[in-house]
Parts: sequence; C-alpha cells; structure tokens
Amino acid sequence: MASDQSADTGDQRGGPLIVTEDETLLDDLLRLCAAAGALPEVAHGTPGPHTGWETAPLVIVGDDCAPRLRGLRRREGVVLVGRDPDDASVWQRAVGIGADRVLVLPDGESWLVDRIADAAEGVGPPAVTVGVIGGRGGAGASTLACALAVTAARTGHRTMLVDADPLGGGLDVALGGEREKGLRWPAFAESRGRVGSGALAESLPRLHALRVLSWDRGDSVTVPPPAMRAVMAAARRRGGVVVVDLPRRLDEGAVEALSQVDVGLLVVPAELRAVAAARRVAAGVQMVLRDLRTVVRADPAAGMTDEEIARLLGLPLAGELPWEPGLLEELARGAPPGASVRGPLGRFCTAFWERALPQEHGTAAHRGEGGAST
Repeated sequence: MASDQSADTGDQRGGPLIVTEDETLLDDLLRLCAAAGALPEVAHGTPGPHTGWETAPLVIVGDDCAPRLRGLRRREGVVLVGRDPDDASVWQRAVGIGADRVLVLPDGESWLVDRIADAAEGVGPPAVTVGVIGGRGGAGASTLACALAVTAARTGHRTMLVDADPLGGGLDVALGGEREKGLRWPAFAESRGRVGSGALAESLPRLHALRVLSWDRGDSVTVPPPAMRAVMAAARRRGGVVVVDLPRRLDEGAVEALSQVDVGLLVVPAELRAVAAARRVAAGVQMVLRDLRTVVRADPAAGMTDEEIARLLGLPLAGELPWEPGLLEELARGAPPGASVRGPLGRFCTAFWERALPQEHGTAAHRGEGGAST
C-alpha cells in the first residue's frame, strides 16, 4: 500500500486516453501509466466520441497521429508527445490540435507520470495543512493537533492527522486506536517518488472519522526525508485538511514536513520560562515556515497576558486556549481531544477552522465516502 499504485477509493476518474499508432511509443506510454497507477484507454487512428476524447481526464497524443487530429473539438488536458527534441515543427502540430504542452521522451517521463496520476486521482485544491509544535515540553501541542483534526472531521472535512514526532508516543494512542488495523510510519520509510493519495488514505487507521498516520511501538524513530516528502505530498493532494504534529527539535524529516505546512501554531504556556524556550523553537521553525502564529495556554496565576506573550515572541496571536477542567478524565475514558464541542478546546478549534478554511472546503467535493469524512 505504500507504493505508487492507487487504490479504488471512489475518487478515481479513470485513466488517460492515448492516441498513437507508434507501437514503441505506445509501450513507453503504457509503462508510464502503470507507474502512475492508471489504466488508460488506447485509440488507434482518429478518435471518435466513443473513445473518450471529450471525457478522458487527460489525452496523450503521439506526434505520429497529430496531423489527423486537426479539426477535432478543442479541449483542455492534451499533451503532444514526441521523441525528436530538434524537430521545431512539432510546435506547429501542437497548436493545430490545441495541445497544452509538448513533451519529449525520455526527458519528460517524470513530469508525465505525475500528470497521469493527477488526472486519474482527480486532484483538486491541495489540503489546508496546519502544523502544531510545542514551545516547550508538555505544552499540549499533541493534544491540540488531535483536537484540530477531530474538529475538522466532525464538521465534514476530509481529514488526515500526521504524527511527525517519533518521540511523542504515537497519536493513535492519544486517540485510543493503538490496536486499530492499518499502516504506521515504518511501512513508509522506503517510499520514494510518488505515493498514491488514495492508497495512502486507505492504508491508514480510521479513527473518529479521520485518517491517522502515527508511529508503531517499535524502535524506529526517523523518517528519511524522501519518504516524508512523498507521504506529505500525497496527503496534501487528497485535499481537505491535514494536521501535522511536529517535534520541537527539527530533524531532516520534520523539516520536509514543515516545508509543506501552510500555517504553524506554536503552543506556549503562559509562563516566562516557556516563552524563553519557545523563542528558540520559533527561530528554527521560521527558517522554513513564514506563517507561524502562537497559541497561548492561559494560566491566570502566571500574570502574563496572551498579547504580552505574542509580543515577546514576535509572532501573531492565533488565540488563547484556556485550561479545560476534566480534560484528563475525559481522555482516560477514551474520548478524543476536542470531543466536547462546548469545551474550551472544542470552541478554540471550531473558531480556528472557521477562520482558516475557505467555504468550499466544506462542500461535498471534500467529503469522504457517503458524506462521511475520511
């Protein structure tokens, strides 16, 4: 499931239409479709309406067939593929069929594999991706990350929670799903290139209406940067919401995850030592992520306001998070963080997503199977 092959998750739109009579070129294009996890339709000669010219998500035209396609109804998503980089007339043939791009093999193979996979998966807007990181140990960053994901899923958004902190004990444990079947990080450690977004989601445990990529109970504590890059890219391509729980000390894998985050939340308890520690954490994060905001864990006894803490850190204030009475008891009973809609944690997360998510992210296009988020 960690390979580039796509699973049938209901999001598939079918493979591309290939138009060529060049058998060698056809063999290469079929190989690239297989690498992208797509099943193509092949039209020899001039395609008609029954061949999918107007309905296929992508049309790949061999240069040998370009002249006979002049006059067909123009459409988006046409790629003209040739083999001679010195043939200047290929651009005229591309204009004649309304091609969006001219590609020369084998140089363009990597791009074409990604384009075929995008077309087959029906890729839309990337997921809104939020990273959560503690200003010091015990700040409550993992709790907030879980609560943000639970809240997004509860309100109908396709949601994935990614545990990028190998020393955090596993977010599946925090959500009461350590025995739930599904893959954990070690299964993706050798991932390279492109990971199918549908296959990734289907392989993960489904907890509280969201997909969770966590750690197992083994000794592995690192994710190679290429694996983190491939997995995070697949998570974002599926759309909806991705929440990432980040470690305070950023290794190469965590930096890869951070580089794909849209907005970061630095959780800081309202105490002077926590602010001092958080400044060091923020300095490292801001080398990768520009949009970093602070969430202040309120403590009336500390004598520091949330505005003062934000000013000392030099960060925008994302909000104040009051202590929630009975939270530990609720977690011990198996309720996930953020389960209480009326609690301080639930209210904070609801308000955050109302500001962070564009309206279209709540539409059916971003929902999971049968309207339930995945």
